[in-house]
Amino acid sequence: MTDMNHVFLIGRLTRDIGADERSFAYVGNGQMARANVSIAVNRSKKEGDQWTDGVNYFDITIWGKTAENLKQYLLKGKQIAVDGYLKQDRWQKDGQNFSKVTVVANNVQLLGGNKESEDRPKFKPKNTDSNTYMNDTGFPEDIPF
Repeated sequence: MTDMNHVFLIGRLTRDIGADERSFAYVGNGQMARANVSIAVNRSKKEGDQWTDGVNYFDITIWGKTAENLKQYLLKGKQIAVDGYLKQDRWQKDGQNFSKVTVVANNVQLLGGNKESEDRPKFKPKNTDSNTYMNDTGFPEDIPF
């Protein structure tokens, strides 16, 4: 059986992307954009008869054009979906071993929105098989059922 390393998370950004090099920078002689963000993922679980909420925090690294294109939208509280893989970094300092696991994003989607984006008209792609346009559900308006 083949090994697998795949993660899908939905959570809220814990801080704005700033101008500091830790959160956003161009690396490799300025050729590649890198964004480091952190998300909070809430989880409810039942303990006895009570439901309790817990939160986990995950560090995410976003590379390339995705990082560049999303930079202006990566604001504290914004909900995002991340599809990626886990990466473990190990190092030694003063004889001590350290390790940190981060998520490297393959795909990032912005979720939710604000009032301004809800007021804009929705794009309705044209169905290429006929001359009909898609409705808001994504199905052609002339489906016979």
